[in-house]
Amino acid sequence: MSADCPQDPVLRVVPGPSDINSNGHIFGGWVLSQMDIAAGIVAARTAQGPTATVAIDSMAFIAPIHLGDVISVYANLERRGRTSMGIKIEVIATRDRGNSQVKVTEGLFTFVALDENHRPRPLPPAE
Repeated sequence: MSADCPQDPVLRVVPGPSDINSNGHIFGGWVLSQMDIAAGIVAARTAQGPTATVAIDSMAFIAPIHLGDVISVYANLERRGRTSMGIKIEVIATRDRGNSQVKVTEGLFTFVALDENHRPRPLPPAE
């Protein structure tokens, strides 16, 4: 994980047999959903309320995730606008019974803070 991501993962998940694609690796859509969940947690904390994913600004599948890997999803606020924020996500797979770690995926997701009518609202002041 890079220096700008927090030390503790937002999520830690073990993919199951139903998450395997036709190549025998974990389906990319599954890991993408885990990334969106983790980024959404950070976005909701930052917005102090509901948010929505509005864009995936970048996404890179670096290495495959294997059945039996434990994935740790790290998420960190990278940029902050008036109503939106960019959340950087890195996914690290721990494999070989904990003996090795591999960065498997990274991305930058944009979220917007929502009001009670599900419309964009200003973010609260930064702490």
